[in-house]
Amino acid sequence: MEPRETLAALHDFCVERFGAELTPRIVSLARPGFDLRRAEPGEGSGHCRFGGRAMLEPGTPWPTCEDDPLSLFAVLDTDVLAPWLGDLAPAGTGLLNFFYLDDIGLAFEPEAVAVIAARSGHAVEIDPPAESKVFAPVAWKAESGFAMPDGYDAAWEEILDDVEYDTYEYISDYVRIGNTESDWLWARPGVLTSGEIAFGWPMLPGTVSQNFPDGEDPNSFHHLLQLSDQGEWHMEGEGGWMHWSIPTQALSHCQQPAFTLGDSCL
Repeated sequence: MEPRETLAALHDFCVERFGAELTPRIVSLARPGFDLRRAEPGEGSGHCRFGGRAMLEPGTPWPTCEDDPLSLFAVLDTDVLAPWLGDLAPAGTGLLNFFYLDDIGLAFEPEAVAVIAARSGHAVEIDPPAESKVFAPVAWKAESGFAMPDGYDAAWEEILDDVEYDTYEYISDYVRIGNTESDWLWARPGVLTSGEIAFGWPMLPGTVSQNFPDGEDPNSFHHLLQLSDQGEWHMEGEGGWMHWSIPTQALSHCQQPAFTLGDSCL
């Protein structure tokens, strides 16, 4: 199904349940995204993968935080994802390399998180510094859809501020991406259900929200990647959820390298 067809189906889905008046507000929050699932041989989406080696343009410095090298967590191939993303990621955005310093002492330093873009035709696999962690590569198959904000996301308050609380809670819970155990959620057109998500909106475990630079408007950032709790990394002694976000303007202009503030949460 094409993006416009999926959005039209989502519109009809919401009209049937919430009425024609509220539907445009709800659908306005829908963001294109992808479930990232382990790919069978030959089914991978370009260079999309967890772990492995970074794919950078020659001469690109490896990101560090206080002289400690960050670890490569994932690569997204936006050249493959672009048709579903529309104008969000312009042609030629190429590969996005996601880095993080898995060190609780420096975990919340801005330099502990980085996203570095590389043009596909120029990128080569780079051996990491000896001190950097290396994760076994897992190829991803990207399955397209549309994400809605998590029930704890403040985006709901902005569009439903004049709606009674019970109605507000019902709507946000019904269409959000976080509650993947209820049978009715699977009926929503374009629903994303994986713990690993590219673009779209992040899931926010509990009431945890992403951290952004002081004074920055969260609405000026766009979600790029979510990794759910895995045994390969450890935040504050236990597995944690991780999110990378980037200023929307930087993404739309394909600034290279593009450094972003991310968030890890239990």
